[in-house]
Amino acid sequence: MTHLNGKHALVTGGGTGIGQAIAIKLADLGATVTVTGRRIETLTETCSLSNNIYPLIMDMASEESIVEGTKLAIKERGPTLIHVANAGIAETMPVHRMDLAFWNKIMRTNLDGVFLGIREGLTSMKENNFGRIITISSIAGLKGLKYGAAYSASKHAVIGLTKTLSEEYMGSGITANAICPGYVRTPIVDRNRDLIASRSNLTLEDAEKAMSQDNRHKRLIEVEEVSCAAEFLVGPNSESINGQTLEIAGGQI
Repeated sequence: MTHLNGKHALVTGGGTGIGQAIAIKLADLGATVTVTGRRIETLTETCSLSNNIYPLIMDMASEESIVEGTKLAIKERGPTLIHVANAGIAETMPVHRMDLAFWNKIMRTNLDGVFLGIREGLTSMKENNFGRIITISSIAGLKGLKYGAAYSASKHAVIGLTKTLSEEYMGSGITANAICPGYVRTPIVDRNRDLIASRSNLTLEDAEKAMSQDNRHKRLIEVEEVSCAAEFLVGPNSESINGQTLEIAGGQI
């Protein structure tokens, strides 16, 4: 299928994991894809995995970087009609030990960066009476995460932003939906698995099983399961899917 021919998609955090999988999926569907991130090495790797993907250095903690980067992407490859807000950081800390600097670091990327990226992309969508906004939240955006107060709060806020966008642009041809994955097999999860194994004297298999317990089906989710959900949200007949949270966690949250 090539139903995205002629459409420009911007995927933040497109160098690895979920962002990379979604970028490849959109490119395979015919879209021209800009992937953003802070490391050119990972972005270049994504670009090598499919045709029509282009790298763009962007720091989601910097308003200037987001504004200027989006302008450059639009200038070089046309209006951004699909925006996937995937970039984020996942760090944990008990509330009683958390200082404001840690809290602000999480919010700056996970919430402020998502807002700014979408804001800059909306101009193209409004001018073309078409847009598909996908935010990558988390099951932590639907329930509390022990030691993850800042992360969980940022992901709850992303869902609130997504639902508000769906209301503000109702009937305009622009939709906004949030994907809420559980634990996905990504480089971050692999590193955490290795850390758990080394600290707890577990095999890698047992450490992975321990991490999988929060997923209802007791296994890690593959990135392709998330990218296929994104495909649905940008595909034909998706116009009435708007302001929704799509949970990918093996069962009810």
